Amino acid sequence: MSGPRVRFAPSPTGYFHVGSARSALFNWLVARQHDDGVFILRIEDTDTERNREEWVDGIISAMDWLGLDLDAGPFRQSDNHAQYATSVELLDAAGRLYYCDCTGEDVAARKGDNKTPGYDGFCRDRGLRRGATTAIRFKTPHDGVTTVHDVIRGDVEFANTTIDDFVIAKSSGAVLYALANVTDDRNDAISHVIRGEEHLSNAPKQMMLWEALNAATDDNVALPVYAHLPLLVNEQRKKLSKRKDPVATESYRDQGYLPEAFVNYLALLGWSPRGDEEIVPRSTLIEQFRLEDVSHSPAFFDVKKLNHMNGEYIRALSLEQFVERCAPWVRPWSCDWQPTDRGPSWGEADFDETLFEKIAPLVQERVTTFAEIVPMVGFFFCDRVTFDDAAFAKSIGNDPLGQALLAVAIERFEEVEWNSAALHEATIEIGEALGLALRKAQAPIRCAVTGTLVGPPLFESLELLGRDETLARLGDALARSSQ
Repeated sequence: MSGPRVRFAPSPTGYFHVGSARSALFNWLVARQHDDGVFILRIEDTDTERNREEWVDGIISAMDWLGLDLDAGPFRQSDNHAQYATSVELLDAAGRLYYCDCTGEDVAARKGDNKTPGYDGFCRDRGLRRGATTAIRFKTPHDGVTTVHDVIRGDVEFANTTIDDFVIAKSSGAVLYALANVTDDRNDAISHVIRGEEHLSNAPKQMMLWEALNAATDDNVALPVYAHLPLLVNEQRKKLSKRKDPVATESYRDQGYLPEAFVNYLALLGWSPRGDEEIVPRSTLIEQFRLEDVSHSPAFFDVKKLNHMNGEYIRALSLEQFVERCAPWVRPWSCDWQPTDRGPSWGEADFDETLFEKIAPLVQERVTTFAEIVPMVGFFFCDRVTFDDAAFAKSIGNDPLGQALLAVAIERFEEVEWNSAALHEATIEIGEALGLALRKAQAPIRCAVTGTLVGPPLFESLELLGRDETLARLGDALARSSQ
């Protein structure tokens, strides 16, 4: 038997949703478990009013970032109008379609107080032919049930009486989602349809169309295996909202998440590897992933857990790897790709690559994304400190002890041996003389040198910054406090 043929079929109507990324990954994993598995990208771009070419580019670039390599595609549904027209002709000749000129207002008027959703079948036996205002509907069976055999959810039954005679093509002839999808899946010999649970209600309609095309062509093309993935929810256990939740995969790339960490986390949304370890390499995901092990319960997209996992991946990098992979954020002028709106505050002339290589070990242990590096090390590459007003007021401007500590530190730092251990010991002594613990004693020094109260280890940073620059910044901050 040949390996599975799977497809990821997004619509280019917005940013690449993390739910779509999860669906793409699960399809890819199924394909990669077999030497002859096939992973296809199909762009469902028939909605001309909402589709934008930039979203197509976004899908392709995001999948490339995630390392979800293709075996075929990207194909576009907009190129398949001839095949869709053939499907309509076959179904029409087999008596499975009819034309309908009803408007929504017509249907509502006929129903009156009957609020049962769906079309009422008014045109089913009217014998209308194609016209400027006639849509094409599929004749659904009036009795029986359609059972979707789902690998994840088991058998899901839909009473045929609850499925109306749905439209498969507009009056313009443009084919809608259900028939386009079935036609493409048949032509591409898709063996597994793996997608989000929001598409489960589409499955019985597509199964009806599939079987009707089999009958119309005297073929017996096997239905694909269905697997509908669990819903992704936020902290309130509500469906992820495009407006309220961080759902754009491109945004995670721009923030500096590692693709291997992001893929690892996506795989855990409804599934888990064997054993207790959750941080596992891609090879383990490919080896262990099984559709039947995917839960049907909603999966919580936990950004805090993703951050933790990404931090673990960052700390596992060698120093050389860390320096190279954070390049788009710290020296974007040297890279083919730069994150959107996340450039550093310094320019190429200000950046000292040798100095950054010395700084890198100090920040690698403290960041969860590469974008966090930029504000953490910016003070090394600027001529003038940009102060956080609240931090300055708290530690220096409104604190006489902070001002006194800076004055003493300037005197001591002029003569102390310039290394992190000596600077650390000197600061302890200065603080003790003023009745301050080390944590309190560090704060005004850190703010004076960096402009804020958070950053890489202070004394190692002072050593790298140098005596002259450190003393100049301490003096500037003290003078600012008296203004």
